[in-house]
Amino acid sequence: MTRALIVVDVQNDFCEGGSLGVAGGAEVAREIGALVTQWAGSGSAASAWDHVVATKDHHVDPGAHWSSTPDFATSWPVHCEVGTPGEELHAALDPAAFEAVFLKGEHEAAYSGFEGRAADGSGLADWLRAREVSEVDVCGLATDYCVRATALDAVAAGFTTRVLTELSAGVAAESTAATLTELEAAGVQVV
Repeated sequence: MTRALIVVDVQNDFCEGGSLGVAGGAEVAREIGALVTQWAGSGSAASAWDHVVATKDHHVDPGAHWSSTPDFATSWPVHCEVGTPGEELHAALDPAAFEAVFLKGEHEAAYSGFEGRAADGSGLADWLRAREVSEVDVCGLATDYCVRATALDAVAAGFTTRVLTELSAGVAAESTAATLTELEAAGVQVV
């Protein structure tokens, strides 16, 4: 079995001070950054993961997904706009440490990393399968939105899936708790 770590949307706009900052986002970024740097330095043989990838919201003009009067359910303030500091990975994460970064949502809403594409045009599921990955660990921001969507798509695509709660942060306690219950019911292991 081959395991991959999927780091979801640990970007400046989703950390404190960003346009959609999540409490605890910067700490999650630091913890993930330390693990990913250690993984890149040691090689996969000494790690829990054989592959490590990231996803990013990467919006050019996602239409109704951005709103000046957001409802915070289907529309949001401008965030992760291509070419802005908010779209960049948090400074605690070294982009070079990831084997691939999957960009999602250029012209539409996109929550799941499985909606994204790497620089070579491959989708996340195909990229993982090409490397014989059968198990994935998902972490990042936010537990109750993009981590949720990525984990649900991973298990639906046939990957044994775990969500690493200590390396994730949610928008709100109530929606995060409901998400974790939903994920477990879908067959995702919550650790």
